[in-house]
Amino acid sequence: MTLDGKAVAAKVLAEVKAGAAAYRERTGAPPTLAVILVGEDPASQLYVRSKKRDAQDVGIGSRDFLFPQGCAQAELHATIQRINADPSMHGVLLQLPLPRGLDEDAAIATIAPAKDADGLHPVSLGNLLAGKPTLVPCTPAGCIEILDHYGIPLEGAEAVVVGRSRLVGKPLAQLLIGRNATVTTCHTRTRDLAAHCRRADILCVAAGRARMVTGDMVRDGVVVIDVGTNRLDTGKLAGDVDFASVSLKARAITPVPGGVGPMTRAMLMRNTLLAAQRQAGLSPS
Repeated sequence: MTLDGKAVAAKVLAEVKAGAAAYRERTGAPPTLAVILVGEDPASQLYVRSKKRDAQDVGIGSRDFLFPQGCAQAELHATIQRINADPSMHGVLLQLPLPRGLDEDAAIATIAPAKDADGLHPVSLGNLLAGKPTLVPCTPAGCIEILDHYGIPLEGAEAVVVGRSRLVGKPLAQLLIGRNATVTTCHTRTRDLAAHCRRADILCVAAGRARMVTGDMVRDGVVVIDVGTNRLDTGKLAGDVDFASVSLKARAITPVPGGVGPMTRAMLMRNTLLAAQRQAGLSPS
């Protein structure tokens, strides 16, 4: 079975659209996302444009803050602080990666946790670790949403996460633990990666290496979430999982493209709405 991220994302966005309309009716203004982009990286520019279209489609406002390549750290922080203090903006998206010379950690830490739409602030990650309500990083949240949509049981499952980044691997492992899965996290220094992968009921791969997990590394009946997006020399996109060989053994698998990618953007819209609801006292958590 192919786990269709586009279909799940469409469902999430429909829910967000209804929620945004209700929010606007209650408050007189839309939930609004502030988008900060530094430099002129084409991939980042394309991604920001896609997020703006998503926001427009679901009734979320967006405000752009664009900086040239040589932007100073102090200028970036001052802008974030102005957004923090502006009650008309409810979420902040700092497009990553930042150009060389800028401190991503310092910039992320400047964002008010209540407006941390990407879920990467230390307070947001700490709340995730503590099992408290928080804004969850978008890609890991999207992975869980796909599993839930297709009724994949997590409680008691043997889950293996390949990758330990702050953006995906670490928060995804915490989300799986929070759902009572037994989680193994693997990385570049893991011995015998294939042996760990073969134990998995649920295998989530976010390592950033094209087709690194192959069919001989998984067992029959595994559920595979492929987070990777790699541009091949041919110009085509490929995941971190070799779809052709792994799909022959997997019970269910996400494709690339069309799997986790659409979910990341959808969960950003959900986080923006949730942030706005909480700031207005309209959310129970």
